[in-house]
Amino acid sequence: MIFDSHLHLIDLSALRYPWLSGVPALKRDFSHDEYATQARRAGIEAALHMEVDVDPADIEAETSHVKAQSKQTGSLLRGAIASCRPEEADFAAYLEAQRADPFVKGFRRVLHVVPDELSEGALFRENIKRLASTGLTFDLVVLPHQIPKAIALADLAPGVQFVLDHCGVPDIKGNSEHPWREHMAEIARRPNVVGKVSGVVAYADPGSWTVDTLRPYVEHTIQCFGWDRVVWGSDWPVCTLGGGLATWVAATHALLGGTSLDEREKLLSGNASRLWNF
Repeated sequence: MIFDSHLHLIDLSALRYPWLSGVPALKRDFSHDEYATQARRAGIEAALHMEVDVDPADIEAETSHVKAQSKQTGSLLRGAIASCRPEEADFAAYLEAQRADPFVKGFRRVLHVVPDELSEGALFRENIKRLASTGLTFDLVVLPHQIPKAIALADLAPGVQFVLDHCGVPDIKGNSEHPWREHMAEIARRPNVVGKVSGVVAYADPGSWTVDTLRPYVEHTIQCFGWDRVVWGSDWPVCTLGGGLATWVAATHALLGGTSLDEREKLLSGNASRLWNF
């Protein structure tokens, strides 16, 4: 079984996505039905929806929209990582409202597109600490040079379970491993951080990457975090920029060649099941 911990659905008729104006290849509807057809063929049996950085006014509407789709017959959706704004004063009330909904499994605030100072603000950090003991995770999406900012958050909130998205967003196309490699080793020393093997095909050259192109980045991530602290995600439809869902699943299986059944099970579904209580 494969559990996809990083699925994006896009519905332009229901929600607003300001950032899509800069990514024309993704500026169309990407529906659950389209995903599910490809996912089932690739062996994916369930998925967690990852917020898509909608217009702030649409944050709660996005979660409601995805939740409604999860109730449809044959849906692969098992929960959602909701968007949030920990830098704002009303976060505490928002958190309490979301805690009442078992469909919400965690939160994410995209940090690589905002000033670094945002995550260093006192209110942001106090609000992140509120996640301790809630059972809700917080996904971190940062560029390699920003990983120390993520480390600071993990250290300030040791009771919060963090998930580092996309292998730390390495510059694979630029064949750059430093300081990404050192920063990954450092953040992995924090027991409250899990590494997510996802997104990497979108960071490689779309026309020339091979399994061996991805291997140093994926293997280093797994080596740093260990088999008990890694999860897998498709990052669909962003993965279509680097070959598509089936290609990424096939590359994942190739990268896992030589590993044990137990190790593969942990990465592909077991750890996610434990982390998000599926």
